[in-house]
Amino acid sequence: MKLLRVGTAGAERPALLDEDGTLRDLSALVDDVDGGLLADESALDRIRAALGAGVLPALDATGLRVGPPVGRIGKVVCIGLNYHDHAAENGAAIPAEPVVFFKAADTVVGPNDTVLVPRRSVKTDWEVELAIVIGRTARYLESDEQAMAHVAGYALSHDVSEREWQIERGGTWDKGKNCETFNPLGPWLVTADEVPDPQALSLKLWVNGELKQNGSTVDQIFPVAEVVRYVSQFMTLYPGDIINTGTPAGVAMGQPEPKPYLRAGDVVELEIEGLGRQRQELKDA
Repeated sequence: MKLLRVGTAGAERPALLDEDGTLRDLSALVDDVDGGLLADESALDRIRAALGAGVLPALDATGLRVGPPVGRIGKVVCIGLNYHDHAAENGAAIPAEPVVFFKAADTVVGPNDTVLVPRRSVKTDWEVELAIVIGRTARYLESDEQAMAHVAGYALSHDVSEREWQIERGGTWDKGKNCETFNPLGPWLVTADEVPDPQALSLKLWVNGELKQNGSTVDQIFPVAEVVRYVSQFMTLYPGDIINTGTPAGVAMGQPEPKPYLRAGDVVELEIEGLGRQRQELKDA
């Protein structure tokens, strides 16, 4: 299924995109698309049954904002330097273990919402990423099979980054990762049964119509199952938590000088095979 949330920010309603591309209202069945729903297999079964019976009412998508596909996110865990080609373009060694950092849940916005270039920023960068959405409480998982059983689905994520603050200002990466609007997510949460191989997905990103990133999850250093298993050794993952799994080569930081960092007025578009497409216009904060 393709689950999503539509409406004004803070007042989104649950919805589903059917195979014909028609938007369907889920409000009569569930309150929201969130960790509570993803952990409730009976509720998901009711949605599937209603979809199969053809009784879900259609929504007019005209002018309707698409919000983040998951509500009430507890935490956003991120994996850095997780593509061989991205590590190579930055001259970084292949990490022996996943590089883990966090984005605050309040950085998450809708897939087509405005992205704000922070005040005094000169190195705002783009990163198309595959996001894992957790569906079952995960702690100390022991195998890839266990890890995959805890995945509810996947989404397209834009891990916007301020490189000067991330790398040149000392301390952790978090300063360059947690600016407002720095994590557009969606448009859909695609349930895991519709993504048989998360290591065979193409990722693309364009800036002002120019293709900048063109990669595949096959190039991930630590694949989805290993990422979930590994992270569960250090923290408890709850239904509705998000894991951003890294970006392929082609970011501004890896380009020749003068590096084409993002500015107000730029338009970023990105997509992952089967997970939808995003479009953001940048403005000054």
